[in-house]
Amino acid sequence: MEIAQVVGFGVMATIFILFIRQNRPEIAQLLSIAVGIALIFYLLGYLKLIVDIITELALEAEINAVFLRTLLRVIGVAYLAEFGAQICRDAGEGNVALKIEFAGKLIILVMTVPILMSVLESIVNIIP
Repeated sequence: MEIAQVVGFGVMATIFILFIRQNRPEIAQLLSIAVGIALIFYLLGYLKLIVDIITELALEAEINAVFLRTLLRVIGVAYLAEFGAQICRDAGEGNVALKIEFAGKLIILVMTVPILMSVLESIVNIIP
C-alpha cells in the first residue's frame, strides 16, 4: 500500500500548496518543487531494485555489459529529462520544458548509436 502513502502525501501537499499560493505564490512554487524532489528521493529505493533486477537478468542472459550500461543510462536520462521538464512546466516555463525533453531525446539517440552500429554489423554479417 505504499502507493497510498505516495498519493496521500501528494494530495496533502497539493492542498497545502493551494492554500499558500493565495498569499505567497513564490513560496508555493518552491514548495511544489521540494515535494517533487522528496517524492523522487522516496522512490530511489524502487529504482535501485529495478536496476538490480535488470542487471541480474542481463547477467543470466549473458548480455554484453556495454548494452546493459547503455540501457540503464538511457532509462536514467529519460527519467531525469521528464522530471526536469515537469518542474519547468510547473513553473510555467513550457518552452524550457520542451527544450529539456528535446535534449533528453537527442542524448538518448547519441547514447544508442553504438548499439545501432552493433545491430547493423550483425545484420551485415548474416547477409552473404
